[in-house]
Amino acid sequence: MRLCCTSLLLHTGTSVYFSTMENRYFKRDISWLSFNYRVLQEAEDEGVPLYDRINFIAIYSSNLEEFYKIRVADHKAIASGVTQSDEETTQGAAELVADINEEVNRQLAERIRIYEQQILPALRKEHIIFYQSHQEVEKFHYDFLRNFFREEIFPYLAPVPVSKDKVVSFLRDNRLYLAVRLYKKGVAVGKSNRTEYFVMKLPHTKVPRFIELPKVGRKHYLMFIEDIIKANLDVIFPGYEVDSSYCIKISRDADILIDDAANTREIIEQVKKKVKKRKIGAVCRFVYDQAMPHDFLNYLVDVYHINRRELVPGDKHLNLEDLRYLPNPVGSKLTVKKPQPMHLTRLDEKESIFNYVAKKDLLLHYPYHSFDHFIHFLYEAVHDPDVKEIMVTQYRVAENSAVINTLIAAAQNGKKVTVFVELKARFDEENNLATAEMMKAAGINIIFSIPGLKVHAKVALVLRRDGQVRKLPGYAYISTGNFNEKTATLYADCGLFTCNPVLVSDLHNLFRALKGKEKPVFHRLLVARFNLVEELNRLIDREIELAKTGKGGRIILKMNALQDPTMIERLYEASEAGVQIDLIVRGICCLIPEQSFSRNIRVTRIVDMFLEHARVWYFGNGGSPRLFLGSPDWMRRNLYRRIEAITPVLDADLKQELTDMLFMQLNDKRKGCLVDARLQNQRKSSTPLQEDCSAQAVFYDYLKDRL
Repeated sequence: MRLCCTSLLLHTGTSVYFSTMENRYFKRDISWLSFNYRVLQEAEDEGVPLYDRINFIAIYSSNLEEFYKIRVADHKAIASGVTQSDEETTQGAAELVADINEEVNRQLAERIRIYEQQILPALRKEHIIFYQSHQEVEKFHYDFLRNFFREEIFPYLAPVPVSKDKVVSFLRDNRLYLAVRLYKKGVAVGKSNRTEYFVMKLPHTKVPRFIELPKVGRKHYLMFIEDIIKANLDVIFPGYEVDSSYCIKISRDADILIDDAANTREIIEQVKKKVKKRKIGAVCRFVYDQAMPHDFLNYLVDVYHINRRELVPGDKHLNLEDLRYLPNPVGSKLTVKKPQPMHLTRLDEKESIFNYVAKKDLLLHYPYHSFDHFIHFLYEAVHDPDVKEIMVTQYRVAENSAVINTLIAAAQNGKKVTVFVELKARFDEENNLATAEMMKAAGINIIFSIPGLKVHAKVALVLRRDGQVRKLPGYAYISTGNFNEKTATLYADCGLFTCNPVLVSDLHNLFRALKGKEKPVFHRLLVARFNLVEELNRLIDREIELAKTGKGGRIILKMNALQDPTMIERLYEASEAGVQIDLIVRGICCLIPEQSFSRNIRVTRIVDMFLEHARVWYFGNGGSPRLFLGSPDWMRRNLYRRIEAITPVLDADLKQELTDMLFMQLNDKRKGCLVDARLQNQRKSSTPLQEDCSAQAVFYDYLKDRL
């Protein structure tokens, strides 16, 4: 096994990687592909339990599917002249799509290698035989497959003939189809009516994708449903000789354009209409089994009017994101045992979070700490007679959300509840609209999307008054992650509770601005489109000044994505002044390290059991560090086209806690990689499997000790 996790990005030319300005930035989408390849590399890490390695293949595949449906679809629309962009020319978009496809094809070859040469043999070592075709099936399973097919699968199949110049069936987005070529029995070779083509949609909900076959001795057996269908094509097509069959799928453009200038009612109507159109969007990818003969493929391309630029060769089994559902017949020994979320003893149900936070700020780290504490905070607001108003932003919430149910309970208990609902949260539009309507019916005041903006801030505010209408301490909560109890078990985020009167007042001003009541003034809270960029420039200027006077400028920035050219240039400027800069960027990073203008900048990427999602910023400030946490990445959209909220961390203990977390991640030699000037993910250790622990494991133990 290779221990050095290098990317496959091995082009000799520079245009593939770099954007304009004398190659000072990586291309955004090529950088993202480097990140997704790092996800795939977890599948060949022998230190990761086998079924978690399989799950990383599923995550890689799911990420790539969404990438094509959004980013690649956008570039193709520009390349074809359907849409226009101020940032991209028609030719530039076409060239970028070609570069993307070239890199994706290279990565898919790696995915096949990892799957076939590492995952399948590793399963066999665990006595799990995963049949990869119907030709591999042992004789003792023949009768089972025949009977299972007839009873469980055959009733849900509906073969549809495929013929040129006739009405053609519609291929649904991201559904698996089996394309079959047949010859009529009794018709002479060469006759025009001898060959026929059919497509069949694989059952999506009625039958699992993976079937467990009867166990034999110590061995367990698994099989793809499409291979069972292939083994029984003679049952489906009596009177025909089966020539061949191959899986195909369509990816459709899933980006819906909402008129940002529209009013609330118009936005709601657009969401209701356009979300449904995702299912019939333009084809942005036609994926097919690369073993399919050219004449078979050409026939399908002609029938379905597929642009040949949309063709993407794949493996014989497509939609490998389904591997997350692969049955595990031997139990938990092949999966990682994730640490259980901690419940802080000082915040158990008998204690008041309000009383604690009134004395000291509280910082929670998910999923190491339980999200139940935030739910408890809301429950306390429901039942505290002095709480008069609760305000929350909603960007992505879980289905059947405990957060939403608690807010409804608050409204029913006589509290004034206001929820800002962002209807333009991609892929969550329908869920957000449905929960908004449910909350509105319960008496909650709903504020919908702001024209021209997305509200991405993750904030909550509780306001209190006593019987004499005197103000009591209010409670502000600013987070890096959504109010979603499900993703809070998967994403590494943090959230700050505070009674600091200035921050509470600032957050109240933000909600007043969302209601359209006034142009807000913020004193400590940093808010995108108001004071964020200005303050970031001041913070960077301070570190540059310290470096130039020999006092050691220092910056550490943790985020999901770094893309804004203006802020990248500021970091280059700081580097050239001597400021030492460490970036912990999980995904897109358009800043190029290891150049003369970035010689003091290092880029760390961490992929581990939890998705790194927190945004935490550290500025050395001459030995009195200033730390911040909040919702934005450093992308154009976050800094200039969204409402984002960032809070300074003022408590000395909590500042140290965040500082310790950052340095643990920078020192991670097990899962941490350095991104180099060619977008390769270079391990920080030549022997990562021999390193003791990942930063996530170390930080969990660190927090556990602090209990």
